Amino acid sequence: MLTLISVLSRKQKSWIFLAVDLLLCPLALLFTFSVQTLPQSPFASFTALLPALPYVIAVTAGLSLWLGIPYVQLVAYERHAAGLTALVALATASAAALLDGVFGPGLPIGIYVVFGINYFLFMLSARAVLYRIVLAIYHRARPGCRVLIYGAGTTGTQLAQALKAHDEIDPVAFVDDNSSLQGMTLMGMPVFPPARIAEITSSREIKRVLLAMPSQSPPKQAQLTRRLQEMQLEVQVLPSFAQLIGEEALVDKLAPATPQSFLGRAARDVPLGAAGVSYQGRSVLVSGAGGSIGSELCRQVLACGPTRLVLYELSELALYTIHQELAGLGQDMGVEVVPVLGSVCDRRQMGMVLETHAVQVVLHAAAYKHVPLVETNPLPGLANNVLGAQALAQAADRAGVERFILISSDKAVRPASVMGASKRMAELVVQDLGSRSTGTVFATVRFGNVLGSSGSVVPLFQDQISRGGPVTVTDPNVKRYFMTIREAAHLVLQAGAEARGDEIFVLDMGEPVPILQLARQVIESAGYTVRDEDLPGGDIAIEITGLRPGEKLEEELTLSQELTTTRHAKIFCAREAGLSEIEVAAMLRALGQALNSNDEAAARQAITHWVEGYRQPEGDRRTS
Repeated sequence: MLTLISVLSRKQKSWIFLAVDLLLCPLALLFTFSVQTLPQSPFASFTALLPALPYVIAVTAGLSLWLGIPYVQLVAYERHAAGLTALVALATASAAALLDGVFGPGLPIGIYVVFGINYFLFMLSARAVLYRIVLAIYHRARPGCRVLIYGAGTTGTQLAQALKAHDEIDPVAFVDDNSSLQGMTLMGMPVFPPARIAEITSSREIKRVLLAMPSQSPPKQAQLTRRLQEMQLEVQVLPSFAQLIGEEALVDKLAPATPQSFLGRAARDVPLGAAGVSYQGRSVLVSGAGGSIGSELCRQVLACGPTRLVLYELSELALYTIHQELAGLGQDMGVEVVPVLGSVCDRRQMGMVLETHAVQVVLHAAAYKHVPLVETNPLPGLANNVLGAQALAQAADRAGVERFILISSDKAVRPASVMGASKRMAELVVQDLGSRSTGTVFATVRFGNVLGSSGSVVPLFQDQISRGGPVTVTDPNVKRYFMTIREAAHLVLQAGAEARGDEIFVLDMGEPVPILQLARQVIESAGYTVRDEDLPGGDIAIEITGLRPGEKLEEELTLSQELTTTRHAKIFCAREAGLSEIEVAAMLRALGQALNSNDEAAARQAITHWVEGYRQPEGDRRTS
């Protein structure tokens, strides 16, 4: 049967619809005579009007074709087509009434009014029956995908109405949180509570759920989607009306909250001013050039007008990305931008690069910085962060580089993590070289968390929010110092210009920010509410997960807490006691032996011995 329907052309189907309508005309007339009180029998009255019937049918056919009613598809037959059908029925009844005076038995005009109504209902009913028959044929020949509609409101019912005409999707039931709708039947389908989803989908062989709740917030939709997917159901979300008409594109153009908005203080604007001269006309190398800090340093240095900017990076993708961004700008400014792929631990390559490109300033931003990763992989972290810094610093000293600036972290102060300890050891190495070098100025820049950098907490929170939450905070009392990427880059470049040797520069970063407070700010800045005891119906929950290995509740900026001022009001200098040359050599020797023997316990013991304030986690206090 489906084959027969499929081979019919659109024109052939139209002629079938017209034939059905014309056949219904005498049937409706006979039915009308049957239900009315007439002077003679219904059949006698029908026979008396029979000579006029061809003219009535001709009027019906002509008007139907002119209005295009036979060409309206069954699936598209709706209010407008029904109105045209009513017009045809009215014209047919009027023609019958007029011709009754010529051929017929002279029946009352009211008889033909009832005939017009009956004919209209006959045509509507015929199309409804035909539609159901065709739909049943399609469903039997091509079993559709059985779906459950989540949401029995206006959007859900409109969706169900649209899907009723679909030959491949079969809506089976509604699910809705509104208890007043549960138990009702809408669009011929029952409405169930969400608690029965598993039962319904199993008993009715449903594999797909359509979310018809466009007014629901994205986080709640994401949460619901995850729960349904855990039940092995495919989930599809109906777009909102704003998305359908294109209005929601305006939302996409709104600027997201900037990292500075979460800073909790005014940004420290430390303009380079005369400091830019220290990089103008010089050959500058930035290690870790593809990272968050490194790439911003490259942009700021390029703006100073160096003769050459060497991008030194271990990651091929990161190096390609930053080189693509800066190469054209460098060419326009007459600056040679040189991409170099390599590791700072490669002493031979480092020496060759510094000499080949006559590097005068080194900004060392390359490091493994993610605390949990380095805690899990301590030996690679120590090798890169400590021995890499030593290799580059010594190569810079041998090559006669004018300035070497190490980028460190507040986690280096009395560290609780291997990452923090590795940065402190790098600081000690640079301090030692700075105290002995006669040609190169060595200095360290120490700052806190950088908002918006890769792996930082704000992008993590935003990603968790986009997935519907929860937002995870390790401890309700944890606090961190924050700064923007722009602040960090300016601080490094100012230090590079102002350093006289052996300094540790820090930025006035205000008071540390509670991470719990920051999480709430990020959630609210995204337009959502925090789900907690005070607001159980909120959008996003905050989950406390516990401190990770190597994390502290609060960080510090200096060992002594004593800072001296510099020429810039927001930049301070911490002169902290370092290790002697012999002690630094002993520290590096112990660390090198641990790395060569792949002995994590020995590496941690070396850290414990040489890094002030570091204490091994209980599980790692092993003897080598």
